[in-house]
Amino acid sequence: MYNAKEYLNRLELSNILRESVIRTVIDKLKLQPGSKGLDVGCGTGFYTLMLAEAVGILGHVTGLDIEEIFLEKGRSLASESGLSKRVSFIKGDISKLPFEENLFDWAFSMDLVGNLKTDPVMLLKKLSRIVKPGGIIYILNWSSQRLLPGYPVLEARLNATSLGISPFDANMKPDFHSMRVLEWYEQAGLSETRVQTFVRDISSPLSRKMRIALADLFEMRWGENNPELSEEDQSEYQRLCRADSPDFILNVPGYYGFFTYSLFWGRVGIDKIG
Repeated sequence: MYNAKEYLNRLELSNILRESVIRTVIDKLKLQPGSKGLDVGCGTGFYTLMLAEAVGILGHVTGLDIEEIFLEKGRSLASESGLSKRVSFIKGDISKLPFEENLFDWAFSMDLVGNLKTDPVMLLKKLSRIVKPGGIIYILNWSSQRLLPGYPVLEARLNATSLGISPFDANMKPDFHSMRVLEWYEQAGLSETRVQTFVRDISSPLSRKMRIALADLFEMRWGENNPELSEEDQSEYQRLCRADSPDFILNVPGYYGFFTYSLFWGRVGIDKIG
């Protein structure tokens, strides 16, 4: 069962893993100084603040999320960082965006569009309504990982389970898969579409915080006790991925793993109909 407070803790824990690659992504956006943007599904606001830094002192970023506990965290982080005047946090749902037409210069969504069991083309059309003609819509999604060096067969089996392919599932339409974003853009009427994948390399020596975050990542991606594994694979998974195991994979000298985020972007038509 989903628990917002527990998920908040996990989001905060994951920052040590994701911060550097997300900062690289945001640098790639080359957001116009002074521009006005929307971070939809902003979570704790940690990356909303990076976006606010990117648009400078004359810019503004609105963070939107459905969970009030996340928004409270975002406001707290903004206050601590001195960015309160550059950001605002609003409770809302991407399927019912509480904004007037042509309000934003750009919109950004990380791990949201493509992670919901909702028609992504419909969501992009809703975002297009509130982004000015010629503005950009960015979608950033986790796209892959290789985290168990030396155990490719086990990792392949883990990645083939329901948890491993989540948020996609076997009952979803193929065109709802998060790697089909360029098609969604075309169907939603966006143009000048592009994509780029960014890699976050992880290698030893690993700090204590990094080890804790990676152990939590294993559980987030593959579960604590994945019921779809054979008994043998389940035993091997526990041996390698539990922090209290003497054979914990992070104890391997020269540990190396990586994960990727894929950034998609497209331009809202200048002749769009609101």
